[in-house]
Amino acid sequence: MSGVPTHWYNIAVDLPKPLPPPMDPYEGESRIALLNRIMPSELLHQEFTSLMYVPIPDEVREIYMRLGRPTPLRRARGLEKLIGNGVKIYYKFEGALPGGSHKLNTAVPQVYYASKDGAKEVATETGAGQWGLAVSIAAALIGIKAVVFMTKSSYLSKRQRVMFMRTYGAMVYPSPSEVTKYGVEAVKANPNHPGSLGLAISEAIDYVLQGEGRRYIPGSVLEFVLMHQTVIGQEAINQIPEEPDLVVGCVGGGSNFAGLTYPFIGAKLRGEGFEKTRFLAVESKAAPKLTQGRYEYDFPDSGGLLPMIRMLTLGHNYVPPPSHAAGLRYHGAAPSLSLLVKEGVVETRAYTQEEALEAGVLFARSEGIIPAPESSHAIRAVIDEARRMPKGSVILFNLSGHGLLDPDAYEKVNAS
Repeated sequence: MSGVPTHWYNIAVDLPKPLPPPMDPYEGESRIALLNRIMPSELLHQEFTSLMYVPIPDEVREIYMRLGRPTPLRRARGLEKLIGNGVKIYYKFEGALPGGSHKLNTAVPQVYYASKDGAKEVATETGAGQWGLAVSIAAALIGIKAVVFMTKSSYLSKRQRVMFMRTYGAMVYPSPSEVTKYGVEAVKANPNHPGSLGLAISEAIDYVLQGEGRRYIPGSVLEFVLMHQTVIGQEAINQIPEEPDLVVGCVGGGSNFAGLTYPFIGAKLRGEGFEKTRFLAVESKAAPKLTQGRYEYDFPDSGGLLPMIRMLTLGHNYVPPPSHAAGLRYHGAAPSLSLLVKEGVVETRAYTQEEALEAGVLFARSEGIIPAPESSHAIRAVIDEARRMPKGSVILFNLSGHGLLDPDAYEKVNAS
């Protein structure tokens, strides 16, 4: 398993300030206690671990290798030529994985730990469907059932992902659904509700509480999810031939950005290199929590079932407008990322989907890869930054997924 990391990296040990702990609301039942009923026990241990490096189980590493880790680091020579000012651009291509995105990096261990707890099925939420597809693949490989609540606007527009999830054996529901009380209440309040990740999370948790042998697994935001993704950055540090001046990633909840950047940021915070490197987190203007959100305790889900976490947030009841980059339509950002933004370690920027998809088309025509709409936000920032950086500067970004299952986005671009 040469080249596949042996440990996940936990940035909590290196943060400039202690990470604010989860908190129960002032009234009602303990949400922290609820976690023990709904989530795999090892994941809760990892959420609060003080270890800098957490061992990756051999079974998980073996699946990582089977699925295509380490993923390739490539030089974007076509895009460099298009920009034409001598800036070097590298990208980590997570779209090389079978699900087409980085999400398998955490889906595999989460389903693995659920199975070790004796779970017969896992339930989760998904926006554009990258996470739901990854969970479906992991569940099929490990041998348990997957149930996915998919934001309704994406369920209707991303039919190929729905079909592939079902091909892997998953049960997929549009959210809001008629399966949970939170879905029923949302439809009653708004029959045309487009769905949101916050609502889909509440539905998945409610589903888990309805039956035995079920576990809830999240796609982003919680710290262990970000930690699992650090296989990306650890590989990139070993692969990239020169120190980057800028590292870029898009942000929904924070997992793919953290996956690439946290090993670099940790080394910089420890004084072990990358002193000149800047880090840029790019979000959608449809859900601008990093650039316009409040830094406060809020619920990760719209139903308030999970503990409150301190993060940059637009409010847990925020319903973003339907967007092609549905994976970025989340109201908050992971606590560690929020803290790094507040401390000035990470810079932020927001783009419209039109600006992002324009960059995605440029990348496709210069590099031959159609990027996911989410990843196109990072590409937009890379192009804008490269145009004003001096010759010889080095940029690294995470191409967190391909866009071959997002024809709805590119159809509208080509029609304009």
